[in-house]
Amino acid sequence: MRKQSSSSSSMASTKLTLLLTTFLFSSLPFTFSQAKSSEDSEPYVGVNIGTDVSKLISPSEIVSFLQAQKISHVRLYDADQDILKSLARTKIRVMISVPNNQLLAIGSSNTTAASWIDRNVVAFYPETLITGVSVGDEVLTTVPSSSPLLLPAIESLYNALVSSNLHTQIKISTPHAASVILDTFPPSQAFFNQSLTQYILPLLQFLSKTGSPLMMNLYPYYVFMQNKGVVPLDNALFKPLTPSKEMVDPNTLLHYTSVLDAMIDAAYFSMKNLNITDVVVQVSESGWPSKGDSKEPYATIDNADTYNSNLIKHVLDRSGTPLHPETTSSVYIYELFNEDLRSPPLSEANWGLFYGNFTPVYLLHVSGSGTFLANDTTNLTYCIAMDGVDQRTLQAALDWACGPGRANCSEIQPGEDCYYPNNVKNHASYAFDSYYQKEGKAAGSCDFKGVATITTTDPSHGSCTFPGSKKMSNKTKQAVNSTHISGAAERSRFIAFSSKELVVSFSSLLFFHLMTPC
Repeated sequence: MRKQSSSSSSMASTKLTLLLTTFLFSSLPFTFSQAKSSEDSEPYVGVNIGTDVSKLISPSEIVSFLQAQKISHVRLYDADQDILKSLARTKIRVMISVPNNQLLAIGSSNTTAASWIDRNVVAFYPETLITGVSVGDEVLTTVPSSSPLLLPAIESLYNALVSSNLHTQIKISTPHAASVILDTFPPSQAFFNQSLTQYILPLLQFLSKTGSPLMMNLYPYYVFMQNKGVVPLDNALFKPLTPSKEMVDPNTLLHYTSVLDAMIDAAYFSMKNLNITDVVVQVSESGWPSKGDSKEPYATIDNADTYNSNLIKHVLDRSGTPLHPETTSSVYIYELFNEDLRSPPLSEANWGLFYGNFTPVYLLHVSGSGTFLANDTTNLTYCIAMDGVDQRTLQAALDWACGPGRANCSEIQPGEDCYYPNNVKNHASYAFDSYYQKEGKAAGSCDFKGVATITTTDPSHGSCTFPGSKKMSNKTKQAVNSTHISGAAERSRFIAFSSKELVVSFSSLLFFHLMTPC
């Protein structure tokens, strides 16, 4: 769930709970009639774009970056006019959003809804490829007082689209927190929170009638964090599992190798319980933080890289879910940029694939999954020291790289090409890049306890050629064990972050380990 900035109205916090009880063998898989959306004929991976970023670059630069990275689907948390203008005449498809604080006006007035569509859709379409309108965000669980207004707002906006003859090209829905579904595992026993049925059932009927998706914000990260020791990390990260570690639904005997698939199928079973079988699930948010405080030790670059890389492959492989292998949900990754203006905890500002200056937080490993995210395939990436790291910390990282890390540090010795400028940051950058290239740019090889970052800008200078440079010759020199140099101390940089809590409620969960016969 994306929280509003500190200047917006506060949202109620929610927690993930998991109750372990036994369950009965009862239901069988249901038949699902796949609904085809005119938005896309194939599943896709998009990205959410938040703008709580210090020194945010211009909308035109954002769009150029999206094109360079071959990102073709984006979701905005508002209907930013400048971004919509910049997206004109590109092939990038965009979902715009109605913030929660606008629901009252739109849900209470057809005229206001029509004006919103005219101002934010009709004014830009078709030059800007608007494919969807997301109305509110987790309204039923975060601002329950607005629940009665949700469907009226959606219907008013839909009627405005009908009046403009855009209702078949542009779909309308609303994102839900995972907590609207209870008893999520086994998926076959999942059902919508009965206290919300009065709102969910008519909404689902609307989605069925209009061919729109059920939007769900699904975060396996929070499922794992609140249930360590019950949910295996590998299961949350899409990693291959042995049969004995798979989650098995005893009612359907379907094997689940990923938490996300189980959450998606739980949504399908929940809809089936309300006699809705023709609405597709769309994952409006999912991701994994790359950094956290001491209470979030699994918020790491390695885990974020693994989750998002595997998520992308999972979607683009069109492997579906155990219940519906024929139907693959499209997913919007949370999120494009680290939003450094968010308040604690630390992880809240570290969900992004990139920093605000376009530097990748890590290199996704999605080779063979199409052209999505060009930063996976480029060879021109380097590992350098971050700005603002204190000299002592940087020196320790440099010593490790040149010592136990076995980086080739010969070029930063006195008299060699990369000795100058003679300071810790310059020498550390060279050593970091040497280690990073030596390790094949593997996930986590450009971290050094948070003092290194990946860049696409060649750090070579003068006669000094960095190991990752395309100009690098085949020089081979003896690696040295350590490097001690003088340099001015640098200030540490601290950024304020904000909390993100996903609402997920699991009950009746039990892992059944089925052994494969010899």
